[in-house]
Amino acid sequence: MTAVPGMNTPINAQSEATTAPEATGPQVVAPATDAEAPRPGRAKRRSFTTEFKRQIVAENDAAAASSRGAVLRRERLYDSHVKEWRAAIAAGAPGAAKEPGRPPRPAGLFLRVTATNR
Repeated sequence: MTAVPGMNTPINAQSEATTAPEATGPQVVAPATDAEAPRPGRAKRRSFTTEFKRQIVAENDAAAASSRGAVLRRERLYDSHVKEWRAAIAAGAPGAAKEPGRPPRPAGLFLRVTATNR
């Protein structure tokens, strides 16, 4: 047995060594399912096909003004979705909507920021 300074009771070095965990850090295990993910139950963003967007815009345009809200509620959409999709279709965009993700960075932005920070 070894004595630890500042403690009244000695520590048994043999039993300490046998009960210590073999791994020295936290073990990382990949989740097997979404339920085991770090934030289970978190809603995922929906993505809509071009065909669906065109169908909803056509259905919304054909509906009477009083029943357009019913179409949006049924599909759980906002009016802004339909406005964006209608504008994209009118502009002739291939995907009929803006591309997901971040827009590309302007070409000279990094150079301007670097020159400013010097």
